[in-house]
Amino acid sequence: MKIVLATGNKGKLREFKKMCDTEVIAFSDILGEMEIVEDADSFKGNALIKARTIYEKLEDEDTIVISDDSGISVPLLGGIPGIYSARYAGEGASDKENLYKLVNAVKEVGVERTPAYYTAAIAIVSKFGEYVVHGWMHGEVLASTRGDHGFGYDPMFVPNGYEQTLGELEDEVKKSISHRGKALMLAKPIIEMLQR
Repeated sequence: MKIVLATGNKGKLREFKKMCDTEVIAFSDILGEMEIVEDADSFKGNALIKARTIYEKLEDEDTIVISDDSGISVPLLGGIPGIYSARYAGEGASDKENLYKLVNAVKEVGVERTPAYYTAAIAIVSKFGEYVVHGWMHGEVLASTRGDHGFGYDPMFVPNGYEQTLGELEDEVKKSISHRGKALMLAKPIIEMLQR
């Protein structure tokens, strides 16, 4: 069974390909570009919307579709941007625009750093049913950015137990502690079971 990833995000695609032992194909390589409306009120709901949509469009029973919905939440700011992390600065906003909007929001409340956490929900859809797993990474966000590794909010996020931001840490370190890495560890046995 082939694995199709329901994302157009190149950063996520790179991370999934690094973490998976089998070949992962981007849905756009098969179906072309398409917009999927993510209008659920949770990471789990949005991940399922994406995976179901791509699975139905592929019309191929020998496919496992994986999608993730992930984002960062800052409790001091009421949990924002949360499920709106990818479009925090508006529809079509770049990673940099989203990042600097959150940096400015932290600055505006007058703190240098504050607790925050990343959530990743991974949905797996196949002819055998639907599964969803979650992973979290806790730490703090800064009112500044450091480093240029990773993508999204990585340059402002310092994971618990580290002094560097995700933008400064090496990919191997990030992979071992990331919310997506933790969720993928839970997803892997499910994917392997479905491939048997």
